[in-house]
Amino acid sequence: MRSGRRLGRQRGHRLGRRSGHRLGRQFGWLWAAYGAGALGTWLAFGAFPLIAVQVLHAGPAEVAALSSVGAAVGAVSAVPLGPWVEWRRKRPVLITMDLVRSAALLTVPAAFALGVLTFLQLLLVCVVVAAADITFRAASGAYLKTLLPAEDLLVANARFESTAWATTIIGPPLGGMAIGFLGPVATVTADAVSYLLSALGIRAAGGHEARPERRADTRMRGRDLLDGWRYILADTTLRPLFFNTALFNGLVMASQPLLAVLMLGRFGFSPWQYGLAFAAPSIGGLLGSRLARPLVTRFGGHRVLVVSGAVRALWPFGLAFVAPGTVGLLLVIAVEFGLILCCGVFNPVYTTCRLEHTANDRVARTLSAWAVTTKASTALLTALWGMLGSLLGPRTAIGLAGLLLLATPLLLPRRTAAPRSEPETAPSGG
Repeated sequence: MRSGRRLGRQRGHRLGRRSGHRLGRQFGWLWAAYGAGALGTWLAFGAFPLIAVQVLHAGPAEVAALSSVGAAVGAVSAVPLGPWVEWRRKRPVLITMDLVRSAALLTVPAAFALGVLTFLQLLLVCVVVAAADITFRAASGAYLKTLLPAEDLLVANARFESTAWATTIIGPPLGGMAIGFLGPVATVTADAVSYLLSALGIRAAGGHEARPERRADTRMRGRDLLDGWRYILADTTLRPLFFNTALFNGLVMASQPLLAVLMLGRFGFSPWQYGLAFAAPSIGGLLGSRLARPLVTRFGGHRVLVVSGAVRALWPFGLAFVAPGTVGLLLVIAVEFGLILCCGVFNPVYTTCRLEHTANDRVARTLSAWAVTTKASTALLTALWGMLGSLLGPRTAIGLAGLLLLATPLLLPRRTAAPRSEPETAPSGG
């Protein structure tokens, strides 16, 4: 335990010495590409449900399927892509996934203009985008680890986290105005263009990337698909983090539709008030991501990981007490601010810890397995909590999710072992 703390403090001190250094031109382009893609995603936030309702006159079950079924099928489709990505240069994979997402999204305005847009097409686009998104995240994590030294990973992840929350603040309001003036199809087009810009940014990063070494037997076998999960479950640090993040993210996201039902339905909040309740607290994410590095420098990575991971679980239960009027709105803003502040600290520390504890030739498979599990569990829990909300009422279901979240800190790692950079066994073919 003491050795783990010393390792965390030593990494923190090294980070403090290097924090003023630039991370280089290649990272700058990668960061810019990430910002472009994230902004496009938030500009188009809620566009598909609006298209389904306003253009295709879809019902509640069909709208729910866009987020739950589309994400789940996309996650399953991405399973074989993790091993496939592992043994390829990551930058071309990133560019390809951006182009795939852009092309899939562009079919929506094209079909709309021709008058042939269908719900099935929307669902298929959701599947393709979800699978490409998982693959992109897996490849980007592996690419980042080869691009920067270990002591710069937290700085880089904190910048990504800040960018994510910044785009969360400005994207939905701008997207809402664009939808009001031009319709929801326009924001889908903007999202597609953002992925083109991301691809151009990654291509502009340049630099030489060595092809990963692989064994002579290049055939992909069925057991190769499970390599990522096997690697996670065998690691004493990754395993608890894996279960913690999958359960935490799933329960938090599962309660959001129920909160929308309460606020927009029963309590009569206007759409702008509902948007404000989630946009304003995102400032906490900016603040938290700025605090992550100084906190790690002072207290060590493991302590910051455990404390921020535990404190973030305390907030969601407060949403069960939401009420109509100004007091209720302020309550949601306060709870969401506290939650997002803690997540802003936790996320870059946890992301860095995950990269540090994953061998270089296992990063793509591990991150792919992680993302597949997170998306699938979120879809499953969202569907389950929708049924609980119908049976018990939205407020009771939100409270139940909050109670279960209070137990998630028990899944955080008790100690952090020394990071490993080489696989324990010979890599399998992919």
